[in-house]
Formats: sequence, C-alpha cells, structure tokens
Amino acid sequence: MNRRKKIKQLLEAHAKKANAKLAPKKKSTYISKADRLKLAAEANPEATITPEN
Repeated sequence: MNRRKKIKQLLEAHAKKANAKLAPKKKSTYISKADRLKLAAEANPEATITPEN
C-alpha cells in the first residue's frame, strides 16, 4: 500500500470515529429487572411486591 493511500485511509477512519461520537445514540441504556421493579415500587407505593415463602 503506498504512503498516500495509507494516510488517506487513516484520516478517513479518524473522521468516521469522530462522526460516530457526535451521532445520537440509537439504543437506550439497559435497566436490570431489579432496578425496574424498584422504580415501579417507587412510582406506586401501594403496589409493593413482597415474596412470600
């Protein structure tokens, strides 16, 4: 690979990474099942889930 092509390839890769950082995120962050239950309990204090053993 000649020098000019290699430099061009590196610059394009850096530009692509920079644009990817600026782009909005497509996925929301993962919330675990325990955290979802905790948030639901805080939203509805009457509907608390208690395990019965």
